[in-house]
Amino acid sequence: MTHPAEPIRVLIVDDHPAVRRGLRTFLELADGLEVTGEAADGPAALEMIAETGPDVVLLDMMLPGMDGVEVLHELRRRALACRVLVVTSFADRMPAAIRAGARGYLSKDVDPGALVAAVRSVAAGHLLLDPSAADALLTPPATGETLTARERDVLTRLAEGRSNREIAQDLVVSEKTVKTHVSSILLKLGLADRTQAAVYAVRQGL
Repeated sequence: MTHPAEPIRVLIVDDHPAVRRGLRTFLELADGLEVTGEAADGPAALEMIAETGPDVVLLDMMLPGMDGVEVLHELRRRALACRVLVVTSFADRMPAAIRAGARGYLSKDVDPGALVAAVRSVAAGHLLLDPSAADALLTPPATGETLTARERDVLTRLAEGRSNREIAQDLVVSEKTVKTHVSSILLKLGLADRTQAAVYAVRQGL
């Protein structure tokens, strides 16, 4: 006997009641989605995430007291496991949000079908970006620092999908040294993880 799949549990975070109602209506009309609650600010959102453990959080960027990027940093600090899909009118905040751990971006004027598809995509582990946000993300901030030749060697191998162990063997260095290089690369490029670093390397033709 087969069992129906568990619904994707979604928390809505936005300071405007009308926006929350609209998003909730879209989601509740879709099969396989369940809205676990709503929050109007960052602290309330963090509390509800800890209590209810949603699969996906729809997060606005402009929240009272604690903005969306701060919420994302706090989620990472507390190791709260959920995937965040940013729904906002402020596309300029997206690079910072993605670097802080968001898994995708949608404009608030998204149509219902695209919203539901985006929630399912993010719940499945995919990264979902508006093209303009993707271009901004892959243009690293000006840090005044450039990668060393060895860091570029490591970045090139990250783009090839190699593990730290494989990179260490290839460059004849220790795994610890490779980890140090990866950390330095992420810091200099303002990226959140090795996946973003690999995408950046491919886009730069490394």
